[in-house]
Amino acid sequence: MSNMKDRENAFENKFAHDEELKFKAEARRNKLLGLWAAELLGKSGDDAETYAKSVVMADFEEAGDEDVFRKVRADFDAAGVAQSDHQLRRRMDELLVIAVEQIQNS
Repeated sequence: MSNMKDRENAFENKFAHDEELKFKAEARRNKLLGLWAAELLGKSGDDAETYAKSVVMADFEEAGDEDVFRKVRADFDAAGVAQSDHQLRRRMDELLVIAVEQIQNS
């Protein structure tokens, strides 16, 4: 019976670990996205860092990536930045891969 309990605990620990890594990767992706978007919006230095933090914070509005996408999309539209929805979503996907690699290598 303890063998089943050990397996259950192992699965629970793995799930918790995987969820933590997912959260860290998404937060890092959002920061990278914010820095990329800030550059396109003509921001640099502290302004770029502040903008990147606002992108990270936007992710706490709802589950999933749509809140982050909407924030950056709205900011691009307001500033006249020419990026299609497809380009923005593709960049989000690319940056998630980079974020995961960075976390795995740290």
